[in-house]
Amino acid sequence: MKKVIVAGIDFSDCSINALDHAIDIANRAQADVLMVWVNRPETGKEIYSVDPGQIIAEANKRFEALKQSRQPMLNGGKINYQIRKGKVYKEIVQAADEVDAFLIVVGTHGASGFEEFWIGSNANRIVSASERPIITIRGGIDMLKPISRIVMPIDSTVESRQKVPFTSLLAKYYDAEIHVLTLFSSPMPEIRDVVREYVNQVTLYLTENQLKHVVTELEADNLTDVTIEYAIKVDANLISIMDEQETTTANIWLGPYAQQMINHSPIPVLCIHAKDLIAGAEK
Repeated sequence: MKKVIVAGIDFSDCSINALDHAIDIANRAQADVLMVWVNRPETGKEIYSVDPGQIIAEANKRFEALKQSRQPMLNGGKINYQIRKGKVYKEIVQAADEVDAFLIVVGTHGASGFEEFWIGSNANRIVSASERPIITIRGGIDMLKPISRIVMPIDSTVESRQKVPFTSLLAKYYDAEIHVLTLFSSPMPEIRDVVREYVNQVTLYLTENQLKHVVTELEADNLTDVTIEYAIKVDANLISIMDEQETTTANIWLGPYAQQMINHSPIPVLCIHAKDLIAGAEK
């Protein structure tokens, strides 16, 4: 059975919100849910207020309470948890690989200032290190509102189209409408023609797969801002992007577009890895 990983559960409202989001997706994908907590002080300050010798016992107690309250919400699937120790992003990626996760869902508080541009959030690190589709979701998202509109920006990069299959899969689960956002960041006719050709290929795929979609063209000096502004305007529930991972193995940082999107988007963001688009999706 497919597995949806809920990464970085720290018992905060933000991570519980991500859990509920994952359960909704799991119900539509007929998947199990696995909650993962990594025992490090930065993964949940509130729980570390208890006696240090009782941390694991307290985490187990809270997870059992979550299982009891959330299992009735999961139709057909099972919910379970793991307690791990090590670097947060490495443990999450390893856990996802061990169960061949179909999707990872991460709750994030976002980042700003020094943290955003140098330290980076665990959500960014997980997205950078994993080859599996990942949804990052900020706290406060209305979980009673199903995914009805997905914004999928297409630009001049070859990888831009590679997010289409998995995005389409999620759209089918929800009978959602895909907004193909044609982004022009250059005035050069040759580049604009490339973008339009990519969009034509995408729309043909969506049409052949009988997916509802609309196409919009926008000029974009800042890809992040334009994408988010459009998504808010159409009341979208998800933005689908590529992870833009660096090619050097020593570098785990995201490209600026993906990193800014994860940190600042008030709408959940689906990040697709360019080299392994739908790991486990058809299993």
